[in-house]
Amino acid sequence: VVQWSPTVDSAMAASLASTRTYPLRSSFTPTYNMSINLIARFGRERARGSLESSFAQFQADRAVVGLVRQIRKNDSAAAEQLESAQCHLGDFSEYSRVRIDIKELERLLSKRDGRRSLDQKQRVRLENELDGMRRALRNHVCHSCSDRETHARYAERADRLNRESDGLRSRVENRTHVIAKTFDKICDVLTHLGYIEGEKPLEQGKILAKVYAESDLLLTESIRRGVFDSLTAPELLSVASAMIYESRITENYAPKMPHQNVANALAIVAKIWVELEGVENQFDVKTQREPDFGFCYAAYRWANGHPLSNVLKGTDMTVGDFVRSIKQLMDLLTQIGGAQESLRPVCREGVKRLDRGVISYMLGEL
Repeated sequence: VVQWSPTVDSAMAASLASTRTYPLRSSFTPTYNMSINLIARFGRERARGSLESSFAQFQADRAVVGLVRQIRKNDSAAAEQLESAQCHLGDFSEYSRVRIDIKELERLLSKRDGRRSLDQKQRVRLENELDGMRRALRNHVCHSCSDRETHARYAERADRLNRESDGLRSRVENRTHVIAKTFDKICDVLTHLGYIEGEKPLEQGKILAKVYAESDLLLTESIRRGVFDSLTAPELLSVASAMIYESRITENYAPKMPHQNVANALAIVAKIWVELEGVENQFDVKTQREPDFGFCYAAYRWANGHPLSNVLKGTDMTVGDFVRSIKQLMDLLTQIGGAQESLRPVCREGVKRLDRGVISYMLGEL
């Protein structure tokens, strides 16, 4: 039922009301900036607890309900199979385990491909081990049971169910507490780099706490190592653009550099990124995308007063893409100035140089 109104198209309202609903999904994941701010405010343990209660974690945990249900079903079925496999002579589960181990070892010894080839010493050792297992099987009390093969079929079914459940449990483990696990890895990186110690942030963590860009750690390390210190406003914003821009296509050639100072600074930024990637790989986390130099020349020229038509000439960038990238760059300069007081004047100058023409017009429309 849709209430009539002279200002509302009833047919359109009914169409919207009857449209299928889509589940609300969270793409939330901890970042370095978020983590250090949470630690500064609550401490590491309390921050971790808060993240475990997040909507994103709820969704991740909810997604494993079906897996847990299947595990329970498998466990129940496996228990029934083992019940049917009971032998009056002794422990048939133990006997079945030896049979299964023998089959696995025979399968290993029969492999002839290059991936699993065995040298002569390994083969002799495994064959001796196999002989011992076969003797143990023949000497087991259940070996003489008249219903041995019937019991074995039940036991093998139980083993297959248990192996399937083990795989499902591994999937559950990887999907539960994923937000808190990511937070722990990020904290390990920050500890390794000297941003936090135990429950509290260190001095350089104060810079990171004010940088919330996607490449937050790369930008903070660039500030901390003085990459921007000797650059002019156009040079600084040109270098900073590498941390917000993402080319639509992958170029097969090096992008044009506006000035040698920019090229030198970008070389240092690229080196820092490689170092950070190595640290992140060490702790099994990946958050810092590779810097993209595709906007450096255009940003530099715009900051130096060149007309928009000249700036975009020879590029595949639309006016909309350009305006969006400049607005992101202005926001990034504000973050840099807020994080490092010594860079504040040059960042403010950079924002003023960018805020002209179509940029000023578009910002005025907001």
